[in-house]
Amino acid sequence: MSMPAPPHSLDRFLTPAHRALWEAVDDFATQEIQPRVERMESAQRVDRKIARLLAGRGWFGVTVPEAFGGMAAGHVAKTILIHRLARVSGAAAAILQASLIPVAAVLYYATDEQHAALLPGVADGSVLMSIAVTEPDQGGHLGGMTTTAEWDGRAWVLTGVKAHVGNSHLADLHVVVARTCPTGTRTSRALTAFLVQGDQRGVHIVPHSAKLGLRGFSYGQITFDRVRISPHDILGEVGQGFDVAQSSSILYGRPNLTALSLGLHERAVCLTAQYISQRPRYQGTLADLSVIQDRLGQMSARLLMARILAYHAVDMLDRGLPCDDELLAAKALGHDLASETGNDAMQLHAANGLDVDFPIERVWRDMQSTYAPAGTGEVQRRRLAENLLQQQDKTGTRTPWSVVHARRFQPPIVDQPVGV
Repeated sequence: MSMPAPPHSLDRFLTPAHRALWEAVDDFATQEIQPRVERMESAQRVDRKIARLLAGRGWFGVTVPEAFGGMAAGHVAKTILIHRLARVSGAAAAILQASLIPVAAVLYYATDEQHAALLPGVADGSVLMSIAVTEPDQGGHLGGMTTTAEWDGRAWVLTGVKAHVGNSHLADLHVVVARTCPTGTRTSRALTAFLVQGDQRGVHIVPHSAKLGLRGFSYGQITFDRVRISPHDILGEVGQGFDVAQSSSILYGRPNLTALSLGLHERAVCLTAQYISQRPRYQGTLADLSVIQDRLGQMSARLLMARILAYHAVDMLDRGLPCDDELLAAKALGHDLASETGNDAMQLHAANGLDVDFPIERVWRDMQSTYAPAGTGEVQRRRLAENLLQQQDKTGTRTPWSVVHARRFQPPIVDQPVGV
């Protein structure tokens, strides 16, 4: 499968360093990931080898400062990694993106001592992380969180269940958000984030079960049965868990899912163009029919819009500009555009789209996994509407997370190759 060079529509966002990374990821995906895709699909178990391959490249440390052994390459570089991997395997891209979200929590809220203890392992891939916020009955509704941590005078005692935890079966360390204040306390002060080792007593990973898509990636349940946590393993301050969860989701989770969706979107367009160009019809192929060309043109236009918005948002983030709305829009609109293209791709493949021998079937299934994480489309649009209405009323809005954490651990915009 040939990999195209970055399109000129991204010229304003990409430095020579980014272009070198783009090429390196494409080569890696072709040589190391593509041969594993069929095995992941058929085995329906967690693929641990991919995590080791990604760690060997140092890509889990893409936003970790150089002082701790990281690439310090920023959000555009992170988007390139996830986007280009997803074009070959949504599962491989998901393994990377899911472990980068808790990295944000550590970068923004850990103490200097915690940085020194954790970030070198993140950078070299020896410490793989997850973030556990979502619950089986409450979903991502933080105000309804039922997992609790109670102080017994010597340690925090954590009890509860977390669901849809990305890399649940691979992670060595979990960032777990739990309720530490009585019911009725404002959500913004009721939660606390904890660092929980995967092998601690009372931590149980529910056995892996295959989902609709992203086969090879695990996003399962973790139960916590009176797990004792030292006060030294609090991330941030007691009562700051809401901020930890929200900022990690907005500044890392949303752009990460946007990049995953973009890679799948691009793959669907490419597969469809190839298919209709080779599918005989009358004296030519499907591609000769104007009605088919119209549908493909719509798919191409959607991809162009999704790609520009995705890279525009993270470029703003790298430059320290207020961009929470852009990150919201990129995630919500990126999924919607990809979903429409995915449906068109399946229809243009007709019955063959349902056949596992055709890769569009896998790509379409993987696309369904990008809607709910980091907030559903309804959540993103509601936040956009709230921000717009507050601006109209001139009542002011909460300081955007992209401003709160502006340029913290952000690299300069450089033109030298990084991480290749």
